[in-house]
Amino acid sequence: MYPEELVAPMRAELSENGFKEFKTAEQVENHLKEHKGTTLLVINSVCGCAAGTARPGVLLALEHSEKKPDYLATVFAGVDQEATAKAREFTLPFPPSSPSVALFKDGELVHFVERHHIEGRPAQMIGGHLLEVFKEYC
Repeated sequence: MYPEELVAPMRAELSENGFKEFKTAEQVENHLKEHKGTTLLVINSVCGCAAGTARPGVLLALEHSEKKPDYLATVFAGVDQEATAKAREFTLPFPPSSPSVALFKDGELVHFVERHHIEGRPAQMIGGHLLEVFKEYC
């Protein structure tokens, strides 16, 4: 588990931009089972691709999209372990991946961006991809 001092700025990058942090499995389950509409769930991480492209790409998409998810949420892999494990149950059949980005509609997974789709790609490319996803599902 990573120390909070290390992850605090990484958490803040999303939470200060409207993302609700799910820190327990119950929060994840209650939201995804009961929420109607769209939820963008970012599985955050300390890895370089999360900081360099995943979080900035997500924020770019939200900044420039006319259509946006109804709800923004995040779990932190390696920190909020139970919440992350529960989130990963909802992203099956995809294998565990962090960072990653999931879009749910009425609690059902409709799109998933795995780590291997993030690594080596600039934030603008990830953001552009998510803009298209938002147009289709939001």
